[in-house]
Amino acid sequence: MIDALALLSEYSYDQFDSRHRLCIVASQRAKQLNQGAKPKGPSRFTKETTVALDETLRGQVEFVIGKDARLAAKEAKRGKEGEVERMMMDVQEDAREIKKELSVYVDDPSVPKEPESDE
Repeated sequence: MIDALALLSEYSYDQFDSRHRLCIVASQRAKQLNQGAKPKGPSRFTKETTVALDETLRGQVEFVIGKDARLAAKEAKRGKEGEVERMMMDVQEDAREIKKELSVYVDDPSVPKEPESDE
């Protein structure tokens, strides 16, 4: 079995400005792989973390830094907020449908009312 730390000898200093950035990019890719993303290509490794490190070192993972990263984070946040709004609209629509369907049972008495007697 190949040790994942042996991959670090393939690390080129031109590719990343620091080892910290390398770790951040590889960890975010590992998170994507754990959530079900497909690997970028064939890998000799099986664990998601090692596959992510391998892909990152081979330059298969794209990342942005600086102002581009801040803009991308804002776009992602807007996208998530829009998705949450759409989900809330769907939930409200489903709640209205359920209420409409249940109102038939609430408004329709199953037991006939007894006639009121005049005393």
